[in-house]
Amino acid sequence: MSDGGPSPSHDEIAAAIERRVKAEREAAQANAALKAQREYEETRDKRQEFRRLIDPGILRPNARELAIESLLTLKTLAENIVAHPNEDKFKKFKPTNSKIKRVLVDPKGTLEYAVAMGFRPEVVDFQPYYIFNGRHVRDLEIGLAIIHETLERELVKNEREERAKREAKEAEENAKDKLKRQYIDDRRSTALRSERERELREARAVAAARRASQPPDAQPPQPNSPLPAAHRARRSTRTQPMSGTGRTLDGRVVTDVDDADGETPPPYHPRDGDAVEVGNDSEEDE
Repeated sequence: MSDGGPSPSHDEIAAAIERRVKAEREAAQANAALKAQREYEETRDKRQEFRRLIDPGILRPNARELAIESLLTLKTLAENIVAHPNEDKFKKFKPTNSKIKRVLVDPKGTLEYAVAMGFRPEVVDFQPYYIFNGRHVRDLEIGLAIIHETLERELVKNEREERAKREAKEAEENAKDKLKRQYIDDRRSTALRSERERELREARAVAAARRASQPPDAQPPQPNSPLPAAHRARRSTRTQPMSGTGRTLDGRVVTDVDDADGETPPPYHPRDGDAVEVGNDSEEDE
């Protein structure tokens, strides 16, 4: 039954519903944030406990690679339980297994971390197991979150260290290669220099042997050095006559055959009609 007032329009109804939904959503978000804050405060001690179990509990006494592998194994066990909460096969592990023994039993602090997440030692069919207790789901979630936090930090650090090692190794190899190339170049230069020196010594030895095998007279004179006296005497007695014919002043023809016979040109006799200039000579003598 209506009170006589105007009924709200559809737009007003829709706006009112939207305001209510928005208020409820904001209230839910506030409650969730408050709950998360409360849980954070309540689990602060538990998170700190798990952090101490990892560092110094696991990271310090074990080798870095083994500690990281152990945390990865614990992470896999916890994630399998969270992903398959109703499957019992994911809720236990056997400590006598070779891999489990190497990464969880032998290293220090790893079994303690598994126990803190909710695993308890039990014997099933005379076989030892560590079985997860469902009452520790919250501990498992906190322990898994701390493992994620640690691995994110440690894997980044590990990658940075590995990169630094690779760069240092590459720099060392480059330095070794450079030294090796320098050594090879030095050896090659030394070999070439030795070869040139050897060839020069051999050439000098051949030249010295050639000079020693020649007679003294056959050896060419050195530049700017006087000829030996005997050699000069021989050269003075070996004057070769000029070939061809000639004519004396009196008109007689002389050939190289005549000269070869030892004949000498006849003395000069002026012919009739030749003028002899005596006066000029006498004047010059005076």
